[in-house]
Amino acid sequence: MTYLDPDVLARVRALDLSARRTVDGLLAGAHRSPRHGFAVEFAQHREYVPGDDVKHLDWKVFGRTERYYLKQYELETDLTAWLVLDTSASLKYQSGEISKYDYASTLVATLAHLAVRQGDRVGFAAVDDRVRRLVRAAGQSGQLQEILRALVAGPGTTEAKLGAALSELAGRIDRRGIVIVVSDFLDDAVETLEGFRRLRFDRHEMIAVRVIDPAEEDFPFASPTLFRGLEIPLEMITDPRGLRQAYREEYAAHHRELVTGLRDLGADVLEARTDIDPGRTLAQFLSGRS
Repeated sequence: MTYLDPDVLARVRALDLSARRTVDGLLAGAHRSPRHGFAVEFAQHREYVPGDDVKHLDWKVFGRTERYYLKQYELETDLTAWLVLDTSASLKYQSGEISKYDYASTLVATLAHLAVRQGDRVGFAAVDDRVRRLVRAAGQSGQLQEILRALVAGPGTTEAKLGAALSELAGRIDRRGIVIVVSDFLDDAVETLEGFRRLRFDRHEMIAVRVIDPAEEDFPFASPTLFRGLEIPLEMITDPRGLRQAYREEYAAHHRELVTGLRDLGADVLEARTDIDPGRTLAQFLSGRS
């Protein structure tokens, strides 16, 4: 399957993947840097010291104060974006036309395309209970193809331990940037939040993209159904009507705990249902951030 869908790309072609906060970068780009230099946008004055380039002297300030001050400007920098995809077995689930994994991979591929198009560095990590595949962050033209090749590998058979995987990944990221985690987040909420807490400690900007199959949220089953665990060896035939209320309450409680915790940590949260066009989902989210 190809994850770069022309229809999805058309919906986001006028949008950018931007950082809300300052970032660290290597190249001149479109995102605000914490470093100061002498280009782009005025930031502040500082007093002249011998050896400074006199072309940056502010003569208007000298005329008022008879003291020499230099103009300093905020540099703009490239963004380092890390795209983190949950490849645990639960992402195989599919009640409609597309599996959670394929939907999530379309989102990741589109975001990678946006980052490369705007000249930013982008890296990729496939995770389940640990980091399984890693594409180091880079800005060269072949980076998108590297990520697409990693996506084609598909989901694995291992259960998710997202918190542990994110903590491992944080130790392998050497530059502050934006970390976008795409997952169904069907994992222990407390442990997952610990992984995001590690990312916040390292001062990354964080986005959590929660991929939802509508059947998991709505629980529409009405007749006796065989339920089979994708991450644990469990099979159960039952009448789902007797489980529906308890299931929905448990699902809603997990959702509240997770989303509240993520927002308390400063992460943006995007809900992405597989029955909604991924281009529409991304376009609304990115336009809201900008």
